[in-house]
Amino acid sequence: MNKQYFKERFPRLSNTYKLVKRGIRAFAKCVKYYFYKIMPVSLYPYFLSKMYKKYQGVTPDIRGGVLYTEKMQRAKLYDTDPRKSLCSDKYLVRDWVAERIGEEYLISLIGHYDNSRDIDFSSLPDKFVLKTNHASNDVIIVRDKKNLSDDDISDIRKSLNKALKRNYALVQGFEMHYTTITPCIIAEEMMSEEDGSELKDYKFLCFDGIPYYCWVDCDRHTNHTRNVYDMEWNLMPWNQGDIPNSPVEISKPINFDKMVSVVKTLSKGFSHVRVDLYNIQGKIYFGEMTFTGGSGFTHIPEKFNRELGLLWKLDC
Repeated sequence: MNKQYFKERFPRLSNTYKLVKRGIRAFAKCVKYYFYKIMPVSLYPYFLSKMYKKYQGVTPDIRGGVLYTEKMQRAKLYDTDPRKSLCSDKYLVRDWVAERIGEEYLISLIGHYDNSRDIDFSSLPDKFVLKTNHASNDVIIVRDKKNLSDDDISDIRKSLNKALKRNYALVQGFEMHYTTITPCIIAEEMMSEEDGSELKDYKFLCFDGIPYYCWVDCDRHTNHTRNVYDMEWNLMPWNQGDIPNSPVEISKPINFDKMVSVVKTLSKGFSHVRVDLYNIQGKIYFGEMTFTGGSGFTHIPEKFNRELGLLWKLDC
């Protein structure tokens, strides 16, 4: 009996099975998280190696490895540069960015909250974005506030408060620079392309203040595609993970040189960082700075994994 036949023949049972399976996974994830919270720090390298092997298929050499993804494991545990926490804080980094390149590159901040109960939804604009400052993949996009029911608002509050209580460092593989971020919620203006479509996200991979690659994420919340380019805008034969290339050509931004200049300023002084920008009708906006993209667990072809590793002069 194949899965498709089972779904068609026993739809209710199939749905129940899905819910039970999802519940078991959520419970296991919760147990693992609380185990990590009470676990001695001395065991972090051992469990980090197990995680890496699960995703990459091989055991990493955390202390002496030369691959980009191996060095990221080392940086997560042993690179204690306090600026990493500051620049990973989606709220505090705004002041840091304003000092270096100017406030005009910042997306408008609507509000800042310590608890979701403090959010007055009636005062928010028709469309906006809510997210926490210390985590990833918890962005809530509201395209039309009129469509939000009381239950929707209640669910949003619960989701955000749950995220506030979570130590993100222990969620995705001991990204220790997140431990010193004081969690909060921020509301920002919702940005979109001129035609209303989702923004392209330009992510610059930088080493010692020099961007070497720019990957462009399109339709991240619908039909996610990604193209990786070098600084001459040549499409690269590699990608991070199994995200497909865009089926349509992505044009090089007219003011790409200006984007590169901004990225060089923001990445200066860091052995490695990814700087994310948006470009809306020629207006450049800062997105975020990321030091451990994908926690180093996302697959990169070995040739390019090694090439990126050679670019990273990690001294910890």
